Amino acid sequence: MLRLAGMHPDSIVDGPGIRFSIYVQGCPHRCPGCHNPETHDPGGGYEADSEELSALIGKYRPGIDGVTISGGEPFEQAPALVPLAGKVVEEGLNLVLYSGYSFEELLSKSRQDENIHRLLEAGWLLVDRPYLLEERDLNLAFRGSRNQRLIDLKASLAKGEAVEWTGSGNDPARM
Repeated sequence: MLRLAGMHPDSIVDGPGIRFSIYVQGCPHRCPGCHNPETHDPGGGYEADSEELSALIGKYRPGIDGVTISGGEPFEQAPALVPLAGKVVEEGLNLVLYSGYSFEELLSKSRQDENIHRLLEAGWLLVDRPYLLEERDLNLAFRGSRNQRLIDLKASLAKGEAVEWTGSGNDPARM
């Protein structure tokens, strides 16, 4: 079971295109100025079944470009998110992941937790690093502070280091 804070079936701010956005509950980062502070408490929100969530996403399939999993901190629920991520990819949708951890931290954690690695593999883009209020920039696409990066996950995993997304033609849902 997943612990969710909520969802939005047609977001245009949580990644490229029209996205079905899922906000998980629970976040250890607790960034000052966080856009979703109600997601911090790991005991808050509500439980959701990944099969039911996958079916709900399917109902929106013709009108969305992809799925975004944000939070809270998605990688704290990696075991529960991996099956959902797999279904998203099977449906031909791209997956954007948000994390307060850096790509490098997640790569390190993935050596001890196969589910973190599998979630990274399912993703297309990763918006990484914590939100920093002192680096707030409302002109950035899909992120809130200048320290955050848009990481091309396929290229980064192949190279073993963060490769920033250029915003050009590597959307697997459009290939």
